Amino acid sequence: MANINSGNKVLGILTGGGDVPGLNPAIRAVTIRALREGYKVIGIRRGWGGMVDIIRDKEADNSNNYLELTKDIVNRAGRTGGTFLHTSRTNPSKVSKDNVPDHLRDKFSDEVNDLTSEVLKNLDYLGIDTLIPIGGDDTLSYGVRLHEEGVKVVAIPKTMDNDVPGTDYCIGFSTCVTRTIQLANNLRTPAGSHERFLVMEVFGRYAGFTAMLPTLAGAAHRCVIPEYKFNMEHLTELLVEDRNTNPSKYSMVLISEGAMFEGGEMVFEDNRADAFGHKKLGGIGDLVSEELQRISPKFNNGREIRTVNQKLGYMVRGGDPDSIDSIAPMAFGNLALDLILEGVSGRLVVLSNGRYSNIPIEIVTSRKKLVDVEKHYNTERLRPFYHRFENQPLFIMASEMMKNQ
Repeated sequence: MANINSGNKVLGILTGGGDVPGLNPAIRAVTIRALREGYKVIGIRRGWGGMVDIIRDKEADNSNNYLELTKDIVNRAGRTGGTFLHTSRTNPSKVSKDNVPDHLRDKFSDEVNDLTSEVLKNLDYLGIDTLIPIGGDDTLSYGVRLHEEGVKVVAIPKTMDNDVPGTDYCIGFSTCVTRTIQLANNLRTPAGSHERFLVMEVFGRYAGFTAMLPTLAGAAHRCVIPEYKFNMEHLTELLVEDRNTNPSKYSMVLISEGAMFEGGEMVFEDNRADAFGHKKLGGIGDLVSEELQRISPKFNNGREIRTVNQKLGYMVRGGDPDSIDSIAPMAFGNLALDLILEGVSGRLVVLSNGRYSNIPIEIVTSRKKLVDVEKHYNTERLRPFYHRFENQPLFIMASEMMKNQ
């Protein structure tokens, strides 16, 4: 297949997984710097979905799969939230029979298909010299796969869960924490007016950073996280105590969506799984609210305490990025270009102990990044510890510094 682009080297950039504020600033940073350095930049639409759906025919309409990025395009979107390139949870190595593009169905007819061979051909067709995927561990795990196939990849970490290993910060996390604190403060008034428990469910499938940091900042009295299965009666007792010692007669708890009752498992909306094998979480906040109301008389002199129950969900990922999610993505994008200009690939750009750096991309699939319960979570009080702050990184509960990389 002939290369459709000639002359300048070509960079490809895509965003995958959930949208977060800060993606557009990262795309802008990559594009502006790359154009200045003489590169052409191709934006892949819908994450890995666009890479799968490309038709290698110059007469075909691929406008839904990719576009050439210009200064005007990225400047218009660069200060906004979401991703103007759009996103998906497509995993090219595991495409179901129903989702195989029409033009490939004669070649791929299994129930689950690995379309990596087509992705490699599509990268060659677009003339992409280096690919910059922006995403969480799912999106970036396929970036690792392409790196292993010989593709030049420089990855940028994104996820409001902040659980990509090797980096203290992922794009979207700061705005998520900011929004959570703002929303929690807004919800104090109905909780206080009615003297109730306030239950707020937040994102966090395997890691509890999005519940821990706002609680550490005073947005809630307690939090429960995926890394520690909690006892419902113990939580109720603590929240009753918090409520009764609060002059405004309310108490608040943040619930990670992946949190689990003692002896229980994660709560899912249904049994359908995405291409990376993840079922949609949802409902633990509802269950905690019901149980709090049911158990509360035991610790409140026989009187029931009702709940205000709110799933924060997309409210924390919508809107424009905060200051950190505007500045750090700019730095990440330029750091990626620094590496590319030096001829370096197979790296993940990171923020580690307050310094921008980069580490091998394989870290993404080598381990999980979770809250260190022993170090940061008080299992007796169901809240973060408030000690040992000296020499801690900005977000306190970060990954350990990567050494000798």
